[in-house]
Amino acid sequence: MAADREQFIRLLKEKGLKVTNQRLLVLEAIASCPEEHLTAEEIYELVKVSYPEIGLATVYRTIQLLNELNLIDRINFDDGFVRYELGSAGGRRKKHRHHHLICLKCGRVISFQEDLLEELEAKITATAGFHIVDHEVKLYGYCVECGGDFIEEKRE
Repeated sequence: MAADREQFIRLLKEKGLKVTNQRLLVLEAIASCPEEHLTAEEIYELVKVSYPEIGLATVYRTIQLLNELNLIDRINFDDGFVRYELGSAGGRRKKHRHHHLICLKCGRVISFQEDLLEELEAKITATAGFHIVDHEVKLYGYCVECGGDFIEEKRE
């Protein structure tokens, strides 16, 4: 976590922000759960462990600021919650985008790391003159635990 802290300090300074304990703790909380997509309330609960005096409103303001600076990404899985993860500028991944697989039965969200849309983006840029800067892909289906029976039924 020390390496993350130093990286976060550098990123905040590069963005012209004051380095505050709250900002570092929010970034560290999100980084501590790399496979999860945390709600603001979940981030608050994580931060509160080491900084009990922090308020939920402070966490919300910090999340909004960090999202505007692309240090964290805002995600909506159509489940009524806005979730956050470390952004592409947060150092976990370079400009590589990842996608989300969402199970329709149990609601599990799986990050899919391979980006298969780069060729499509290049073609769109070449043919339509439209420069794509970002995309988000959510694929809905059934995870291994929920889809096994469904797959077996289809074969019969």
